[in-house]
Amino acid sequence: MERRQRGVSAGLLLLLYQISQVGLQNIPSVTLGVLVLNIFLFLNPLRPLSEVCLSVNEAVHRKNWQRLLLAPFHHADDWHLYYNMISMLWKGIMLERKLKSVWFAYIIAVFSVLIGVVYMVLELLLVIILDDPSYEMNCAVGFSGVLFALKVLNNHYNPGRVSSVLGLPISSKYACWVELVVIHLISPG
Repeated sequence: MERRQRGVSAGLLLLLYQISQVGLQNIPSVTLGVLVLNIFLFLNPLRPLSEVCLSVNEAVHRKNWQRLLLAPFHHADDWHLYYNMISMLWKGIMLERKLKSVWFAYIIAVFSVLIGVVYMVLELLLVIILDDPSYEMNCAVGFSGVLFALKVLNNHYNPGRVSSVLGLPISSKYACWVELVVIHLISPG
């Protein structure tokens, strides 16, 4: 995993601008806390990305389980942070108001760890099914898995809406799955 550039950059500046447009007073407390934590760890990472990213090799074989907690809150670059935190901002505003802060904080905590576990199980399955041990070495960081889970939850609590994916109207019930495929096609890494 490549080392990312630290400091203030275009993606970070745009993120801060978007947050200011919404207004701090309009962002619920847990959502704001998640945004602040992710921005803080982007500017002041606890360790290099190669030491926080989550892989089967590092977490399971080397028993470095702290990566389950660290990987979701570190980002590869400023645009990775920007896209994830803009998504968190909108999903957090909608869901935290509906679910209330304590329950929303619990969901974020559980999803943050559970997504890492699911990621490792899927990677192990790929090793077994494809007989390719290289999948044990794939290393991931970021909040994307948590955001995907929040999108599914948001669709559950707000049924019947229509989302636009690449300009095409799609039922929100299926939009998260279509977005997942589109993201993989646009940015397979």
